[in-house]
Amino acid sequence: MFVNRRDVQIQWGDCDPANIVYYPRYFAMFDDSTSIMFEAAGFSKQDIIHKYGLVGIPMVDTRAKFHIPSTHGEWIRIESRIESFKRSSFEVVHNVFKADALAIEAFETRVLVGKHPDDPTKLKSAPMPPEIIERFMRG
Repeated sequence: MFVNRRDVQIQWGDCDPANIVYYPRYFAMFDDSTSIMFEAAGFSKQDIIHKYGLVGIPMVDTRAKFHIPSTHGEWIRIESRIESFKRSSFEVVHNVFKADALAIEAFETRVLVGKHPDDPTKLKSAPMPPEIIERFMRG
């Protein structure tokens, strides 16, 4: 399975008054990590949208388990991978590490979405392209 790793330094604006990362900032980091993972695998989000006639790849579910907090100036490593594919959706797992300790386990479900063929004012899920599945499964 393809895994993308990136190091992120916690910035002042990521933190709350207690100097720990305000949890919504992590979800922004996870959203970036998904896009960066796709680019590292050779599929930019814009290319996927244009090539397959999509409107977007929205997140439809997300959650996280927080084990260890992070503060301003610290470095974390975010490891992202696709856990599974379904017809039009996929599950992403982000594991965040401080040094070698697991700090956060995060999960998101995303869906490929295009315009409905019978009513362009509505949206409809779109099938996952086989070449994307193959690339992420191959590693």
